[in-house]
Amino acid sequence: MSKPIVAVVGRPNVGKSTFFNSIVGQRVSIVEDTPGVTRDRIYAEAEWNGIHFGLIDTGGIEPASTDVILSQMREQAQIAMDMADVIIFMVDGKEGMTSADEEVAAMLRRTGKKVILLVNKVDNPTKPPDSLYDFYTLGIGEPIPVSSANKLNFGDVLDEVVQNFPEGAGMEEDDRVHIAVIGKPNVGKSSLINALINENRVIVSDIAGTTRDSIDTPFKWNGQEYVLIDTAGIRRKNKISEDIEKYSVIRAVAAIERSDVCVLMIDASEGLTEQDKKICGLAHEAGKGIVIVVNKWDLIEKETNTMRDFTAKIKAELLFATYAPVIYISVKDRTRLGEVMKTANKVAEIRATRIPTGQLNSLITDAVMMKQPPSDKGKRLKIYYVAQVGVKPPLFSFQVNKRELMHFSYSRYLENRIRETFGFEGTSIKFVFREKREKDQ
Repeated sequence: MSKPIVAVVGRPNVGKSTFFNSIVGQRVSIVEDTPGVTRDRIYAEAEWNGIHFGLIDTGGIEPASTDVILSQMREQAQIAMDMADVIIFMVDGKEGMTSADEEVAAMLRRTGKKVILLVNKVDNPTKPPDSLYDFYTLGIGEPIPVSSANKLNFGDVLDEVVQNFPEGAGMEEDDRVHIAVIGKPNVGKSSLINALINENRVIVSDIAGTTRDSIDTPFKWNGQEYVLIDTAGIRRKNKISEDIEKYSVIRAVAAIERSDVCVLMIDASEGLTEQDKKICGLAHEAGKGIVIVVNKWDLIEKETNTMRDFTAKIKAELLFATYAPVIYISVKDRTRLGEVMKTANKVAEIRATRIPTGQLNSLITDAVMMKQPPSDKGKRLKIYYVAQVGVKPPLFSFQVNKRELMHFSYSRYLENRIRETFGFEGTSIKFVFREKREKDQ
């Protein structure tokens, strides 16, 4: 089920991030940081009147130098055009309209997508600034005065946003396995997809819709239908490496949201980088299946344990995703390409696995006997009951006497025991802890 995407674009310091954080603080379900992952808060899942959508903040990628503001805005607009169903274009009501605003507005008008124009920093709704009326000339529509700091007119903005989602957005079920190929630029993402398509003599058809949809490739493998999501357009020219990496994350989050399994491609000659960890962390937090594919393995000089040592290093640096299988390929030499689809398909099946409640409780009982639960101030954690309450990813609900007694290390111990017994290779598993009332104990 795909959620609509809303992107917030605009010049630096117009209030995009404050707007984003205000929406995130009220309506977003992501509240937990993942150990071992450095994450920019540039994407969040939001909700308004029962309608869920993804919100992207392009404000976290602004260069400090003012002489590249216009080129940076063009990049923001391009990202929005590629991914968003609705675009929020934010301008500064105090500073007034600029030539950069006019140029980006022209780009946005050509997208054919709904663009909502927000004039920010209007702190007095009864006396809007004279500059408000200048923004009518952008040709985007009626400007809405807002105050990111005071949340002025936020309800009206969100009403306008959800009313302009495509009909049925976020509501249609698609039982095909969606595989997103993610990673940094130049690691071979497009080459892998092209190789898989050619190798399997697939059925390829264009999907009507947005530019975002055009990077989806439906095809068949071993008689089953799949959709490959290519994020290979995640690249910028004439910019420093740091900017390239930040833009890659922004585009990756939309692909991750729409996927079942993420194939994270790594360049064997570079090894695992901080950006690889960040992108992997996004997939992990989203509860997607993860397959790590190390490309350009043909460029590496091999010794007896080269592959084993490389895998061990990846696992050591991705402690939050040690469950992810690692595959070594060469797209150029077409080596082990079949393993990619075989493993991704297996991971997709594993994400839908359900464990019988009796087997699960028997395992947890044995685990508690082998390792005593933690205690605090004479009060020891008790686990009364556990059941799997969801799939994709597998979700387990524990009934306990006191949530605060469930230490992270013990939760990890229980996760390891479940994995040892039932597998779950390639997917995160999620725990929720609910307290049983004292009178029921």
